Amino acid sequence: MDALYTAVATANGREGRTVSSDGQIDLALAMPPALGGNGQGTNPEQLFAAGYAACFASALGLVGRQAKADTSEVSVTAEVSIGKDGAGFGLGVTLRVELPDSLAGETGALLVKQAHEVCPYSRATRGNIDVDLVVE
Repeated sequence: MDALYTAVATANGREGRTVSSDGQIDLALAMPPALGGNGQGTNPEQLFAAGYAACFASALGLVGRQAKADTSEVSVTAEVSIGKDGAGFGLGVTLRVELPDSLAGETGALLVKQAHEVCPYSRATRGNIDVDLVVE
């Protein structure tokens, strides 16, 4: 891969801080109450959800432009779950894609499927994390 940009962030565990090299991110980290923590900070699953939602929305914009479809009113919500699997802990993702009425039906579903093929997060997780696509 010929890198166009490299993000750099440092963390010291789930109970601590995460800071990006440019200082744009400087967040307290905490285990969520569902995992026995106090919830007094963000957690890796929230950060992954935010990044995946943004990346997928961008990929949907790309395939929309290629298809000459207006995706400006699209909204993507990523739900990232953590749980135990056979190897320890694993992740699962549900991507909820809200499409405007103009993209309802097969056209919108096709664009979402195409976005899932080109989104770097989708490509990176394919075969490793179950990702459910929900078109709303």
